[in-house]
Amino acid sequence: MNTQDQTLEEILNLAAQHFKVSRDLLKPDEDFFKTLDIDSLQALDLLTRLENHFHVEMPDYELQGVTDFRTLASRIQARL
Repeated sequence: MNTQDQTLEEILNLAAQHFKVSRDLLKPDEDFFKTLDIDSLQALDLLTRLENHFHVEMPDYELQGVTDFRTLASRIQARL
């Protein structure tokens, strides 16, 4: 079973790969909309990829207001 830190690291790596940016640019507590320069549709695409990767389903209400990778990791970790 993944720890939250492992989940966070996997999310950062997948986001970097998905948006073709350097992993070094992504910080756990930064706003991923700003860091990745993405809109809500692109974020939804990333979320779908993360749900498939971790084999979880995230209800919309759990993700409202989530804008940083660390919080996203904790929400996913709670579903593992």
